[in-house]
Amino acid sequence: MNAPNLLLICLLSFAAVLLLLSFLALIMRLLLIIFPVKSQTSDDSAVIAAITTTYRNKYPGTRITHIGEEK
Repeated sequence: MNAPNLLLICLLSFAAVLLLLSFLALIMRLLLIIFPVKSQTSDDSAVIAAITTTYRNKYPGTRITHIGEEK
């Protein structure tokens, strides 16, 4: 019997994983084209409440005046 070539097994495994991940990326891209993400224009009140609570617990007596994204 021939001993299995470890290098060949590793290369074939790597190629199979690369092919599978490429296929999944293509499916994700198609799903994003079919079902686009809607931009959220209104503020999420749960996120604002969590940020405010965290800052008040960490820095007592502070007042949150503005929450926004950096550009």
